[in-house]
Amino acid sequence: MKVDLSTTLPCTFEQAVAQVQTTQLLEYVARPLVRFSPAGGGTFPPAWTVGTHWVNLWLVGFLPLGRQAIVITFPMVESGFALRDAGHSALIHTWDHLITIERRRDAVIYRDQVDVRAGVLTPFAWLFASIFYRHRQRRWRRLVDGSFDYGTA
Repeated sequence: MKVDLSTTLPCTFEQAVAQVQTTQLLEYVARPLVRFSPAGGGTFPPAWTVGTHWVNLWLVGFLPLGRQAIVITFPMVESGFALRDAGHSALIHTWDHLITIERRRDAVIYRDQVDVRAGVLTPFAWLFASIFYRHRQRRWRRLVDGSFDYGTA
């Protein structure tokens, strides 16, 4: 099942692209609904790199959801920028998330496209994804409105 959401962010293309590549952004936009931490301890690198990154997930910060693979690539798109997470876990076989950013005159269009497959749990995973990505886009807008100040946004 698919989720496809977009929002207009009043920032430059360069700002949006720089932010979306940081692990700090994921932690910020997911909070407080979901918390991520690197599996095996330690800290996230400052920026996402191509490859598989295993994370532990917690719903609302403390209910464990298990481990998930975040599988990062940067696919080429005709215009703009794209980041893909071909994620998966034991419960969710496919969590294929494509982020695209397109230039506009005084803003960017930020888009989350997610394909979720979890067998009989797919409708529940899709419902969660629908809520989660709406939440993420609200948090994105709040961060942009706060001039990318993670401490006050």
